[in-house]
Amino acid sequence: MTVDDIEAGKAAFNRLLAEVAPGAQAVIPVRATDDRFLIALSRGGGRVFVTVAEDDLLDLEQDDRVTAEVRASVVKAVAGLPQSRGV
Repeated sequence: MTVDDIEAGKAAFNRLLAEVAPGAQAVIPVRATDDRFLIALSRGGGRVFVTVAEDDLLDLEQDDRVTAEVRASVVKAVAGLPQSRGV
């Protein structure tokens, strides 16, 4: 695993987030803690957290099962966030 692998995983997560929750933003830590990333998701003044395993972040977009699981977690997490405000 390299820094480039992690950056690719973060980019994949951000693409997934844009599909699932337009207008939401993610803050992904520089490194995992206990092999997990605690990712802050925010939109419209609200914030929630989702935990993604380091291996899952690396396998995002390459493993359909992982992508589906992460997508489901993000959908559930952002359900309580306010909708984006118009610009």
